[in-house]
Amino acid sequence: MVNALKKTPLSEVHEKLGAKMVEFGGWWMPVQYTNVIDEHITTRTKAGLFDICHMGEFEIRGKDSLELIQKMVTNDISKLADGKATYAIMCYDNGTVVDDLFIYRFSEERYMLVVNAGNIDKDFDWIRKHSKGFDVRLDNISGKTAKLDVQGPRAGEILQGLTSAGLKSLKRFFFVEDEVGGVKAVISRTGYTAEDGFELYFDSNFAEQLWNRLLDAGRKFGMKPAGLGARDTLRIEACYSLYGHEINENITPVEAGLSWLVKPDKGNFIGKSVLEKQLRNGTERTLVCFEMTEHAIPREHYDIVNGGVKIGFVTSGTFSPTFRKGIGMGLVTKEFAGLGQEIEIAIRDKNYKAKIVKRPFYEYKGGK
Repeated sequence: MVNALKKTPLSEVHEKLGAKMVEFGGWWMPVQYTNVIDEHITTRTKAGLFDICHMGEFEIRGKDSLELIQKMVTNDISKLADGKATYAIMCYDNGTVVDDLFIYRFSEERYMLVVNAGNIDKDFDWIRKHSKGFDVRLDNISGKTAKLDVQGPRAGEILQGLTSAGLKSLKRFFFVEDEVGGVKAVISRTGYTAEDGFELYFDSNFAEQLWNRLLDAGRKFGMKPAGLGARDTLRIEACYSLYGHEINENITPVEAGLSWLVKPDKGNFIGKSVLEKQLRNGTERTLVCFEMTEHAIPREHYDIVNGGVKIGFVTSGTFSPTFRKGIGMGLVTKEFAGLGQEIEIAIRDKNYKAKIVKRPFYEYKGGK
């Protein structure tokens, strides 16, 4: 089973560090090193180092690059400046989600798309299918690109000791190309934790070298390696969507509370007609955030109930290390989506009380 799974260049390093390894989207990944709560709190208060080498990266070059990307995603990429990144959604014709992704603009004729690990082949085929007639070159560079994330309030101090790039002047969602620990890298002030932090993209041949340099540099600041478990609790506290949970081939971005990423005025794009109607008329169900008012931990797929009747389901749920209670997100019938609405979560054979609250649970507090 393990031999059939894909592995990042750091799999053996994680095992030597004593990480608990699990299957995740076809990959053999570290879920934790010490425990999820410790790694979560360390990232919130100091810094965590994450191996995200399993993510996919595509490069689009050529004079029609922007035109193709505009067709593929719901967000307006024409407003993106060189050296800036943005979050975007790629949809099917019926408005449901192919994937969510980050788009990096290097120049008018060069972009990098970062996609979810389990969707690499599907996404690449989808874009290639729709690229016919466009003057572009599309390359899947996932196999030769490594990605490490340094996240937390001490991330800037740690990274600055390894690069000559001026990180203090690097604003959120901007990136530069420079060296980190002697390795050429794209340094992006982005992340998935609601903390300040940086995502590093570089040649996968240097993954172990840079991982070790970062760990050594971060030790005096209290940085620790963090696994997928903490990455999940951090993103749920921030109410960040995860493909396969809040968004998938059965959920539209409007239903998922991502209407701000749908820009009908920019021109035509895949899924526009359906999404435009949803923006105008609303949807029958919508994504909400809730906290447990009884002692219980919600998990994905659990039913959400009101008055003994199922009104939706949990898309993501966890115990929050920051707030010390059960929290989650879920899709519910619109009439039950109001703030303060009391609901129940069906956990095994019992219903536990919860209430809908304002999103997010945890606000971004990092660098600007």
